[in-house]
Amino acid sequence: MRRRSFHGLISATVWQLVGCSAKAATPPAAARLLRPQRPVRWKDFLGVNAHFLWFTPQQYQQQIAQWKALGLEWLRVDLHWDRVEPEVQQYRLDELDTLVRTLQTQQQKSVFYLVGSAPFVTSAPRFSSTPDQYPPRDVEAFAERMALLAQRYPSVDAWQVWNEPNLPSFWRPRANPEAYAKLLQASVCALRQAVPGKTVVMGGMAYYSQMPGRGGLMLEALGRLGVVGLDTVVAYHPYSLQPEGDVPRDSDFTLRVYQLNRTLRAAGVRQIWATEWGWSSYAGPKEEQDIIGEQGQADYMLRRLALMSALDFDRIFLFALSDLDNRATPRDRSYGLLDLQGRAKPAYLALQRFLRLTGPALEPIALPVIEGAGDDLHAVAWRREDGRRLLLFWKASGGQLTLPGLMQAEVHHPLDGARRGLQGEKSLQLTALPSLQILIW
Repeated sequence: MRRRSFHGLISATVWQLVGCSAKAATPPAAARLLRPQRPVRWKDFLGVNAHFLWFTPQQYQQQIAQWKALGLEWLRVDLHWDRVEPEVQQYRLDELDTLVRTLQTQQQKSVFYLVGSAPFVTSAPRFSSTPDQYPPRDVEAFAERMALLAQRYPSVDAWQVWNEPNLPSFWRPRANPEAYAKLLQASVCALRQAVPGKTVVMGGMAYYSQMPGRGGLMLEALGRLGVVGLDTVVAYHPYSLQPEGDVPRDSDFTLRVYQLNRTLRAAGVRQIWATEWGWSSYAGPKEEQDIIGEQGQADYMLRRLALMSALDFDRIFLFALSDLDNRATPRDRSYGLLDLQGRAKPAYLALQRFLRLTGPALEPIALPVIEGAGDDLHAVAWRREDGRRLLLFWKASGGQLTLPGLMQAEVHHPLDGARRGLQGEKSLQLTALPSLQILIW
């Protein structure tokens, strides 16, 4: 679960952390007018986090049906060691057995992550109220459990080692790259012996892997320790205040992802996943994230999805499939595409419309000429499987755009399903909105 606690740190250090110049008054056009780096097939690219073990089998079967109805199939599922094995060698796996069988029957692909220390091996001080949030004293014990689970559940497609180890809420008392590197190495070795060929994913780093209270980026520190040589998928969680970043006028999300992913690729990383991203539709009280409501959640999700599809990610996992009950904090209860009863929220419906408009797969194309873009137009161009071309676009300040040489098209607004035909003699005129629109011609 999210326990976000340093948005202010990120906003204040956005340029320093990625090596960009703080003197730049406006972002380069390449941060806003994007050329996709590779084709996208949604069922391979877009996944979702699912807290299935919070629910009954009947409830999560309904959630899976809703996900499958979108034409999607990747799910990221959380496992907590202290719940799987509350006492040494005393495993509670019946619920997990049922879940894995269901995913296999429903032909869903999955990545499971194991996080948290079991009571008998935690490094927490005596009488700690959060013993699971401390790393284990014995990394081999953790690695053995990961291998045991992977052997028991061969239908799980990938295994992820811990979650957000750069945050104190998952690795107390503070981030420790050296200690996490030992846990990761032991786990990778155990998994590759137990299930050769299975995909192994590094623990998803919160944000861009900043280490609060210590400074620096954990991914950089792990790189210096030689962790890239383990050949795992590298993952991080690019949460931000708005889709364009923590400083939207600077398009800092795109700039940071571009620089971080370029650095990872240069170091030899073969796969990069964003294993969490998203916004809560909570009503308050305010907890770091602005209160944006259900329509705001849908709006933010679509804009970020358009950006991430064009950047150098191999797979991304939206957070999350379903809202949660009051065991979670008010903000954490409301990240879902579905409500607690399994009903579609506006974000689900907007995603459904978006996927219908784009079709199952897209090929990159160059942007058309756009007049009136200003310095706040975001745009990405694609070709659908049927040959029709798409322009995904939005403009924070709104205003009129002109597309020379284009005489006929239709513009769609996936937030509410509205559509309008456009015609012109030598060019098309259209009104840009702050929310995502899709032009099809």
